[in-house]
Amino acid sequence: MIQLEDRKKIAQLIAEACDSGARQSKVCQEIGIHPRTLQRWLSGEGLTTGDRRPDISHFRPSHALTESERQIILATANETRFAEMPPSRIVPMLADEGIYIASESSFTRVLREHGQNKHRGRSKAPTRHKPPSTHIATGPNQVWCWDLTYLPSTVKGQWFYLYMILDLYSRKIVGWAVHEHDRDDHAAELVLHEADSEKIAFNQHKPILHGDNGSTLKATTVLAMLHWLGIHTSYSRPRVSNDNPYSEALFKTAKYRPEFPVDGFSDIEVAKTWARDFVDWYNTEHRHSGIRYVTPQQRHTGEDQAVLEHRRQVYNEAKKRCPKRWSGEIRNWSSIPSVALNPERQEVLFPTASMTNDGDRVA
Repeated sequence: MIQLEDRKKIAQLIAEACDSGARQSKVCQEIGIHPRTLQRWLSGEGLTTGDRRPDISHFRPSHALTESERQIILATANETRFAEMPPSRIVPMLADEGIYIASESSFTRVLREHGQNKHRGRSKAPTRHKPPSTHIATGPNQVWCWDLTYLPSTVKGQWFYLYMILDLYSRKIVGWAVHEHDRDDHAAELVLHEADSEKIAFNQHKPILHGDNGSTLKATTVLAMLHWLGIHTSYSRPRVSNDNPYSEALFKTAKYRPEFPVDGFSDIEVAKTWARDFVDWYNTEHRHSGIRYVTPQQRHTGEDQAVLEHRRQVYNEAKKRCPKRWSGEIRNWSSIPSVALNPERQEVLFPTASMTNDGDRVA
């Protein structure tokens, strides 16, 4: 944007050059403006009033958020229960309570305007990797993923071992255990206990249990127990780090929870108490982004159908109240029918699905 005084000086220099025999187009090119720009200045009020663009009053849509609505969005996002959650989780949780304030994008815009739209927690932003293909689950207890991770102790060099079994379809933690030592009999006991609690013996088709190539998960004791239970085994390919993405995402979610003791657990009982509380929160309270922001327990038992239908009704009512705020259909709250263990298979299942609505590996 060229100021009024600069415009007058430029027009004067061009006029003097043209009077001396120079071509106007060449002079404009040397100065750095287009000849038509000069023509507009001379034909209108460009050399008397200057640029009028800053004085234009911009049109405000009738359905734009009011200042009071913006304050409600900001106050809601800053509530203690939403302190660690992004808008993509806040809005569905409010819909479960029968409340619709604004869309996720409106929440994001308001938070960005107030400098609050940043990655929360200690974890880094997720990155994408090219993955292989494997199993697909269309219901609970078809594919399980399991792994173990280290829990730090306050004693340097001492660790506790957390075993977890995750249902691929529902993301429910169907089994867990914490031990002072990593032994194959601990893993075998865990599988036996969870097969009994999930009543696997009564299922015609036994689940596939997928794990990495750790020695504990491939020990003879564990393999014998799995064979006796009729559970099929599956393992990650050697030197491939993302063949078991759901277990890795689960452990990352666990270790970046606010209540996770970064300095370590004082003893194994404290570690077990923390693990029990985390599993209860994850299964019954955590709105999982990969299953339409319902809890794993709701997905595992089929209650998610009623929850998603209720959300659909809340969104439809919100659209009826202010249709101008909706450029198309409401958000897709239909249940995700299938889940693939690896991302490239997920793209085959949902070739046109967006990662925002159908992202499947974020815990």
